[in-house]
Formats: sequence, structure tokens, C-alpha cells
Amino acid sequence: MNFLNTPTRNLFFTGKGGVGKTSMACATAVQLADRGRRVLLVSTDPASNLDEVLGTSLGNRPTPVNSVPGLFALNLDPEAAAAEYRERMVGPYRGVLPDAAVRSMEEQLSGSCTIEIAAFDEFAKLLGDKDATADFDHVIFDTAPTGHTLRLLTLPSAWSGYIEQNTTGTSCLGPLAGLQAQAAVYQKTVEALADAEATTLVLVTRAEPSAFREADRTSAELRHLGVNNQHLIINGVFTAESTSDPIATAMQQRAEQAIEGMPESLRGLKQSVIPLTGDGLMGVESLRTIGSDQHPVLPTLDQMTSIESYPAGLGELMDDLSSQRHGVILTMGKGGVGKTTIAAAVAVALADRGFKVHLSTTDPAAHVAATMAADQLVGLTVGRIDPVQETADYRDEVMRTAGADLDEDGRALLEEDLRSPCTEEIAVFRAFAKAVSEGTDRFVVLDTAPTGHTILLLDSALAYHREVTRQASQMPDAVENLLPRLRDPDFTRVLVVTLPEATPVHEAAKLQQDLRRAEIEPYAWVINQSLVPLDVSNRTLRHRQNNESPFLDEVTKTLASRVALVAWQTEPPTGLTGLRRITANNSSATTF
Repeated sequence: MNFLNTPTRNLFFTGKGGVGKTSMACATAVQLADRGRRVLLVSTDPASNLDEVLGTSLGNRPTPVNSVPGLFALNLDPEAAAAEYRERMVGPYRGVLPDAAVRSMEEQLSGSCTIEIAAFDEFAKLLGDKDATADFDHVIFDTAPTGHTLRLLTLPSAWSGYIEQNTTGTSCLGPLAGLQAQAAVYQKTVEALADAEATTLVLVTRAEPSAFREADRTSAELRHLGVNNQHLIINGVFTAESTSDPIATAMQQRAEQAIEGMPESLRGLKQSVIPLTGDGLMGVESLRTIGSDQHPVLPTLDQMTSIESYPAGLGELMDDLSSQRHGVILTMGKGGVGKTTIAAAVAVALADRGFKVHLSTTDPAAHVAATMAADQLVGLTVGRIDPVQETADYRDEVMRTAGADLDEDGRALLEEDLRSPCTEEIAVFRAFAKAVSEGTDRFVVLDTAPTGHTILLLDSALAYHREVTRQASQMPDAVENLLPRLRDPDFTRVLVVTLPEATPVHEAAKLQQDLRRAEIEPYAWVINQSLVPLDVSNRTLRHRQNNESPFLDEVTKTLASRVALVAWQTEPPTGLTGLRRITANNSSATTF
């Protein structure tokens, strides 16, 4: 990784979910620490897996990493940060104001806005306040999936502008004193991000068209924010040992075609290419080999065991899903596991059976349209929840209803409140609820956002209930009935999508626990992009195939009652033809 020749103090890793941001960030941190630097590695991802990759139990304070002198790591915990933020805001008023007033402040600070701004406070402190990280030579940020990252990076300007224009001293976060005190830190954060001498933005991608498109969009938006010092890592590039294995040849060709079609703006960036390895990048020793000439020794073919049994495909699962004849199907899981592809394949299969189907996404990165390509199918409509449009519509509705009978000062106050950055979150949440409600007379297939964002969305139902009623005059029926609909197994069916790898499986297990706490029981697990059903002879692919076995066992024997396995596709699974291949089998989804 040639950006390590002259590394800046701050290194930001971002990109589409599942491209290997955490592995690249961890490898960079380990290799810099091995050079004698003191390094702090920070995850801002709600679905962080730093602990697993580094083999060290982490918290929200810098913790020494096992066997790497000089390396410290931490996870920014949004919930813990929010609790500290609430107490910092409310604590000084306890015993000073009446109890009812203090309770009102606590209620006002219970929404998802508080979680977001509190987590951002921690992030800004590390990047914008040099004293907070004075003990370290480098600070490395393993950021959340792209949509969330961009929101994180635009918050300094958004909140600073809101503070400057707000004249009432209150906001959806309660008293603005806390925000005003942070304004200088926010400004320094913006300056640090744009300082090419201080910060490098490392865009991590894979040799896949969708990942390149996402990296291109991210690169452009970051340049618009003034973040111009960018480096591109193309991770997991596969090269076949010979032409004797058609699967290996197809995998290499797909990578070459994707790189050849890379957007021009990315070609101009400095680049590092990381080869695909035969095993998962877990543990410090594996991280030390990334980007170097060292390669782990792979077993010979006669040392590898065959996998004789595995779950079948999506065939009968589609029969079961279609039997309810209407309702909502959610694909959920860690970013990059193929939720969009599975959602699109399910939607096409249902439409092929004669049902009315609407396919949409709540994911800020929104890849549904690209997956569907230009194809059309009778009975199938495709859309997305557009945050910009939803926010504009929501503001208009609130001003038209709640603002109708207000005087000039009251309307000005309401308009000011609606300029808050959290208005977008409320608007998107309402649109999500509306999309779910449309499953009463058709199938609605929702490709949801990556795990952390999705759980915040689901867990925030009651918080949004309070927030919407604070601004609007009445609660929409769709929001009122959202949780009952999500909890009704005859109306909503959740497909937990994962890959046969350690981190996606364990993140999916956490997702399932969170869903069950919310009284939502997953309908089935879909293990995507598996090499196990394929006949491969390439040693790297055989080794990866063998490595899938324990994760297949973990899912089928301990985590799920219903499992479907989708093989890696030699042709990109886009367009109607490609999507139909995923559900073409007539086998049952195996029940364990």
C-alpha cells in the first residue's frame, strides 16, 4: 500500500459496505505500529468488527492491541455516547429546575438525533481537537458504510449552519448551548478533513462495477466537501493460476472487466491493488502480510476435505414466500453481502408468478436501479426512498398542516426547527413506514440499509413517534402501525442475508438478536455468493471453499431454522436473466 510511504497523520477509510475497509484500516494500523509509530485506530461504524479482526476486546476508550506495541484501538459506541451527552446536557439542571422540566429535557434528548450528534461529538473531538490525540503519531478512522459516512462528514457544516441561523436557543436536541460550545471543534474538523498535509481519504473498493460506482460517487462528494487528498485501494483482486478452472477464469475475467470499466475520475487517483487471499484476514499476522510480498502457505489439494452436504437454493423458499400473496419482505444484513441482489431476485420471482410487486430501498447508497438494469417486468415497479425529496415533501406537509394556524413568529420558529439535520431522518423514517403499509394489497420488497442503520431505524420507532408529533399535528397511520406490522409474521418476513465468512455471519447473528429483542423473528437466512456448490480446482478458491464450511455449519446448526444457499455467479447477477438464475433451482431451502 504505497500511501504508507509518506503517511499523513489522519487516515480515513471509507467505501461501499463489504469491500474490506476494516481489514485495510487494521492492516495500515498494524504496519505503521510495526514501524515504531504510536497509532490510534477508531471505528465509527455502528456495526464495527474491529474486535474480531484484531483479536482484542475493545471499548469506547483507547485499548492496547494484543501483540502490537504502540497500537491502540477503540469503538465509538453511539448509545454510550448519547447517554454521556444527555447527562452532560441535563446534569447541570438537576436540583435547579423542577423535576418536570428536567424530565421534559430528557424526553427531548431521547431521539435518534441525540445519538447521531453525540457520536459525532466523539468523532469531532478526535479529529478536530489535537489535544485529544496528542499521544499518537497517527489516527486511523475505520468509517461506517458510505451513506452513513457522508452524513457524518457533512454534519460539521450542517450543524454549524444550523447553530449560526438559529435565533431561539432551542432545537430538536434541546438547549443549543451544548452545540454552540462544540461549534469551534466542528469547524476545526472540517478544516482537518480538507487539509491534504494532515488527512488522506482512502477509498476502498472491490473490482466490481457497483463498488466502483459507489467509490466514484463518494470521491466526487468528498471533493465537493474539500477533501481532495484521496487514495484508491482495489481490494481482493483475483488472478487465476491457470485456465484449467472455468470458475477461476470467470472470476478473473469479471475483475478485469470491472477494472477496465472503472470510472475515469478514479483512474486519476493514486492506487494500491490488493490480491485476493485464500483465507479470511483475521488476526495480526494476516494483517501484516497485506500489501507485501509475503503470502500464507496454502494446503495442497489432497490436504483439503470435500464438503458433501450444504443447504439448497431459493426455489421452495420462493414458493413459501409467495403463499402469503401479499405483505412485506425485508432483506437485511451487513453492508456488501448482496442484500440488493437478493431483494431484486425475490421481487422478480414473485412478479413472474403473477403478483403485483414493488421493489424499493431505504439504503442511502441505493443500488437497486443498477441491479435491475433497464429491464421491465409486468407487475413489478421499482423505486427508492429519496432522502432529498422525502425531506422536501415532509417540510411542505408540516408547514401546510402544523403551520397553517400559526402567526408569523410561530411559522418562523417552525421553519427554523425544520432546518435541523434530523428532519431528514424523520422524513425517511415516515417514508419507510409508508412503504411497509403498502404491503396490504401487494408484495413490497425492501432492500434495507446496512445493519447498524437498519437497527437504529427499527429501534427508533417510538422515538420518531415522539419527534414527529412534536413537529406535526398528527401521527400518520403508517407510523402508528409500523411496529405491529413488522412484528406480524404473516405480514412481514425478514430474510437475513450473509456471506459464508466470519464477520458477515457474526454481524448477522447480532442483527438477529436485535430483531428478536424488537420482537421480530427472522423468516430465513440466505447465505450468498458461496463457492461450496461450485466445482473448483484453483488452490486459492478451494481454500476459500474449505473456509466456508464452519460458517455454513454455524448458520445451519445454531443460528437459523431455515437456510437457503446462493452460489457465486460466473456472470454478474444483473438484469432479469441474471436475477432469475438466482431463484431458478427447484430444490428446497433446507430446514435444520
